[in-house]
Amino acid sequence: SIASADMDLNQLEAFLTAQTKKQGGITSDQAAVIAKFWKNHRTSIHESLINQSRWDNVLKNMNWRVDLKTQLRHIDQMNTPVAIVEMEVGKNGQ
Repeated sequence: SIASADMDLNQLEAFLTAQTKKQGGITSDQAAVIAKFWKNHRTSIHESLINQSRWDNVLKNMNWRVDLKTQLRHIDQMNTPVAIVEMEVGKNGQ
């Protein structure tokens, strides 16, 4: 929760205080260790999460168009726009 929210020190303190008050939560000593660890490693943890969630692929090309149906069996489907999107992805640097 701490890492996914990228909590600042005030948010971290509030979160850990709530966890210590929860039934079956953490102790105040555990909260102090977690707070110290987060303060020392917040940047590297955040960068690691970003790198894990980033795609290796990049968008190389994109084409799109909007088609409009002008003749159908049922009149209620006439003039219904349909968007067609074509995306070409590839590895970064290839």
